[in-house]
Amino acid sequence: MPLKNNQKKHLRGLSHDLHPVVMVADKGLSENVLAEVEQALEHHELIKVKLRGERETRNAWIDQLVSSTGAELVHRIGQVVCLYRRHPEKPVIQLPK
Repeated sequence: MPLKNNQKKHLRGLSHDLHPVVMVADKGLSENVLAEVEQALEHHELIKVKLRGERETRNAWIDQLVSSTGAELVHRIGQVVCLYRRHPEKPVIQLPK
């Protein structure tokens, strides 16, 4: 389910104080990095990921992260991307309608 604009705005506000929990660098999106992102989304729902690479490479990584994890792209600023995926059983973050 895609996020509405007011929901993205709410999540952006919540993400200000977060620090990146996963960093993608020279070796790209390996299976281990994707597993870490999956685990972080499962535990936190809202995470930041730092992407160290050229702009085109970062865009490809973002597309791959969103498609492989089923997360929603909340926003991206420079080398940091914020992702959200609601926990199926015990949601922590309450989104506005």
